[in-house]
Amino acid sequence: MSNITKEEALLYHSQGKPGKIEVVPTKPHSTQRDLSLAYSPGVAEPCLEIEKNPHDAYRYTAKGNLVAVISNGTAVLGLGDIGALSGKPVMEGKALLFKIYAGIDVFDIEVNEKDPDKFVEAVKAIAPTFGGINLEDIKAPECFEIERRLKEELDIPVMHDDQHGTAIISSAGLLNALEVAGKKIGDVKIVVNGAGASAISCTSLYVALGARKENIIMLDSKGVITSDRPGLTEQKKLFATDRRDVHTLAEAIKGADVFLGLSRGNVLTKDMVRSMAKCPIVFALANPVPEISYEDAKASRDDILISTGRSDYPNQINNVIGFPYIFRGALDVNASAINEEMKLAAVHAIAALAKKPVPDIVNEAYKVNNFTFGPDYFIPKPVDPRLITDVSIAVAKAAMASGVARKKITDWDAYREHLKELMGFESEFIRQLYTTARTDPQRVVFAEGNHPNMIKAAVEARSEGICKPILLGNDERITKTARKLKLSLDGVEIINLRHDKEAARRAKYAGILAKKRAREGATYDEACDKMFEPNYFGMMMVETGDADAFITGTYTKYSNTIKVAKEVIGIRPGLEHFGTMHIVNSKKGTYFLADTLINRHPDTKALIDIALLADHTVRFFNHEPVMAMVSYSNFGADAEGSPKTVHQAVDYIQEHYPDIMIDGEMQVNFALDDSLRDRKFPYNRLKGKTVNTLLFPNLSSANSAYKLIQAMSDAEMIGPIQMGLNKPVHFTDIESSVRDIVNITAVAVIDAIVAKKMEASAEGR
Repeated sequence: MSNITKEEALLYHSQGKPGKIEVVPTKPHSTQRDLSLAYSPGVAEPCLEIEKNPHDAYRYTAKGNLVAVISNGTAVLGLGDIGALSGKPVMEGKALLFKIYAGIDVFDIEVNEKDPDKFVEAVKAIAPTFGGINLEDIKAPECFEIERRLKEELDIPVMHDDQHGTAIISSAGLLNALEVAGKKIGDVKIVVNGAGASAISCTSLYVALGARKENIIMLDSKGVITSDRPGLTEQKKLFATDRRDVHTLAEAIKGADVFLGLSRGNVLTKDMVRSMAKCPIVFALANPVPEISYEDAKASRDDILISTGRSDYPNQINNVIGFPYIFRGALDVNASAINEEMKLAAVHAIAALAKKPVPDIVNEAYKVNNFTFGPDYFIPKPVDPRLITDVSIAVAKAAMASGVARKKITDWDAYREHLKELMGFESEFIRQLYTTARTDPQRVVFAEGNHPNMIKAAVEARSEGICKPILLGNDERITKTARKLKLSLDGVEIINLRHDKEAARRAKYAGILAKKRAREGATYDEACDKMFEPNYFGMMMVETGDADAFITGTYTKYSNTIKVAKEVIGIRPGLEHFGTMHIVNSKKGTYFLADTLINRHPDTKALIDIALLADHTVRFFNHEPVMAMVSYSNFGADAEGSPKTVHQAVDYIQEHYPDIMIDGEMQVNFALDDSLRDRKFPYNRLKGKTVNTLLFPNLSSANSAYKLIQAMSDAEMIGPIQMGLNKPVHFTDIESSVRDIVNITAVAVIDAIVAKKMEASAEGR
């Protein structure tokens, strides 16, 4: 855990707009008509509809995606009873987590009231505003009564996250830890140190999952909670033991299989851990100092399975793994409650997720090569993007099955895609690419097959059903790497191009290439040597029809790849240049940028070719191209350098290809603001149209533009997409993630499908 200074924390909360959240309008509001619709007189209409049918509030207002985070500040995040107002930064932080992880809007409500009856009445009075209520940082035992009453008296989901969030995540962790340890929940002996809201809720959920009460010993600050102790609360009575032979933690933990700590730091010693049963499970969840440090726990014995509440150690029990998605699923079916069935569904969904192959984004976030299910990874990481789909869907299904859902979801695949789009994990554009590629999966060769990202991409592409992958590389090394990453290579072909059994194919490819380049000084011997290089061999597979598409670039220099592509594949007839394009998928729309990779200092002819290729490529992706050739000047204002070159290219295209919608040169702001452009330059040929394609005067500007967008926004970037080669050969960036490579693979597959259809059409003629 990084060291945070007081000054850093205060500056973070005070700089810019104070606090961590704000309200953002979701409807147009720039005109008087917009304002008349938003407020008077237009707002009266939805008011009257809601009066007739209160449930229409979910249709006409933000209620269905709005949660209240409510606290009285009596048990704030390890700080204790600091008051409602002092706890507001924590509640704002909770609001931020709801938004960034599940797209849920939140109002944080700090209620300055400790009396449970008055607190409940205050919450009930404001409840119509919200689709759900997250109770937060309310001390025990009052929190139990407050939650019970609100759940009984309100018809929206209510959950005290301090109780149930920790219970749900730790339960998922416990199920998986028990599996790793080879134990069954009904057999294990459990010691719970702490008897507050979280401890009671965790233990109750363990029992619901199959733990036996007679195998549980709970302790509070006075020691073991026994049934003969006077003055026990109703909650403590639930887990009071009849045993009279144990009084202290040291006595209770002897022979125990599981320790759950929700108490205070450094109360569990190494000797206590050594006294536990084989493969002990220790959940030391006191924050920021656990009941035993991770280092001491690991030093105490080799077979320990440990979780803490800290992010700097494996298996963190973090409530953010659960509460955003539990509310997401509940809200999306307009649930009237969060019940036990929904909580248990969340437990099993979270537990199951930890057993699946981990997405590249998670590995990158934690700077590791690969998380795999086992002692150091039996709880999903908070950044895992699959939590929103797996947990939300499980909760929504449980709500429907248990009868608390007031809205039915019938198409679960569509709901899954909606959740991905909601959080920007997948766009409609990407989904269309994958859907199209799945219609006719092609044979795709992945160069640099020894690279872990290429192996992962090939496996994922096969799993997505978009291609039949072929990995080029050392078969033993690929197999070893896949085994280490716990990836199945079923359905993935591996070709070791250096192997003796590939000698005949190398000779065949060399003969074809030497003949093709005979008038360029090429010899057969040179061609034979080149067939030991993955780019030459892989592109020859595509050239000869042994494969349909080729992916390269994970660590190959572009200059070398470009040279090989020109030699082996060649540029389309009628063109002298080829290029690449990046697609920017943003909230503002989809934009196409060219040429982002190939042509360093294009002359007029090169820019013409790039424009023609861009027009073709944008149409390939089912968009009508409206192209602006950009520069630092507008429409001839500068007659030297790149503006002149751009101007000449535009003139040529407009004269010889009048149907192509293009103009320039123009500055980027005029290209992207059609009203400004049309007002300032009313003679432009794009008048009344919105530009979706930007063509740049040189590689520096194009490459910098897409890199800048990538670094400074949350826009999705797809590319580089090859334009102008005779065959589907596509490149990736050196820093490309696995998902980037799979996205390019989908493009390559579609490219191959279209190429085959064009060939068939030509043969038919």
